[in-house]
Amino acid sequence: MRNLIISAMSIMLLLSACNSGKNNDQSAQEQINKKELLAQAQGLFQQLPAVAVNETNPITDAKVKLGKLLYFDKRLSKNNTISCNSCHNLATYGVDNKPVSPGDKGENGKRNSPTVFNAALHFTQFWDGRAKDVEEQAGGPILNPVEMAMPEEKVVLKRISDDSKYVALFKQAFPESKIPVTYVNLQKAIGAFERTLITPSKFDKFLNGDSTALAENEIKGLHTFVKTGCISCHIGPAVGGSMYQKFGLFGDYSALTKSPLMDEGRFGLTKNAADKYMFKVPGLRNIEKTGPYFHDGSVSNLSEAVKIMGKLELNKDLSDAEVADITTFLGTLTADIDPKLAEEPKL
Repeated sequence: MRNLIISAMSIMLLLSACNSGKNNDQSAQEQINKKELLAQAQGLFQQLPAVAVNETNPITDAKVKLGKLLYFDKRLSKNNTISCNSCHNLATYGVDNKPVSPGDKGENGKRNSPTVFNAALHFTQFWDGRAKDVEEQAGGPILNPVEMAMPEEKVVLKRISDDSKYVALFKQAFPESKIPVTYVNLQKAIGAFERTLITPSKFDKFLNGDSTALAENEIKGLHTFVKTGCISCHIGPAVGGSMYQKFGLFGDYSALTKSPLMDEGRFGLTKNAADKYMFKVPGLRNIEKTGPYFHDGSVSNLSEAVKIMGKLELNKDLSDAEVADITTFLGTLTADIDPKLAEEPKL
């Protein structure tokens, strides 16, 4: 009997040692995979810069100060009702959380107002890419009849020039200009301010080599995001914003989004048949806070939006588990934004 007990104990110890060895091997393999995933992520996304540089519009404190004042100023709209911040609210991650935004006269636009945070990193601006950068973009809504509805540039400049404080600030921001108060300088000032709206998150700590920055389920989510193929379009420091893509590569998008109107995207701008339903790929920074989603704000739930994208862009029926993984990863792109940034400045 004693020999049997000893034999049984020996077998148990042997099995325990084998299992321990397997666990150690598995832990080592997981660590290798994490390192590989980190290296892959560093190549795909890159860390956010401190500011989005534009060599033709150097960022200065004076420009940024002026730009923020203009960004919040409702006098840039015809009836003094809205500012840039009305649709791109800095207190709510740079959006108004509406499908489409009302303009100066209360009339709704046709496309969703995307977040201004990290937008300066995008390769072009607006859903159809009609502006090359945030400086050019800043001048568009002010003169758009549905948005801020100012009739022409000289009316905008007259309002600004009538305020001596603004005139002084333009001189400080553009000391080399013989005529500092110009529409181009207005665009440059707002653009300079927007170029500072960069929002690093815990994901950037991970990209910087801190493997503990993300929890295990977030690591799993990143792995699913990569292997599923989301990186076909969502790459770069903004996790998107670097290309155009057809919305509905594998089907009619309205069948899934229930969009009330079909928007032909860049085709409306270029009249090139190849541009039908082509839109700028949105960046995914702070995406869990910037709904509703898509160019028309037709989907309010992020998980639903992920599932729709899987079907329309990758021709994949993502499982609930895969959708949960991906949305968990997307949560790591949410930044902590200083509340002071959203405080309206005083002229």
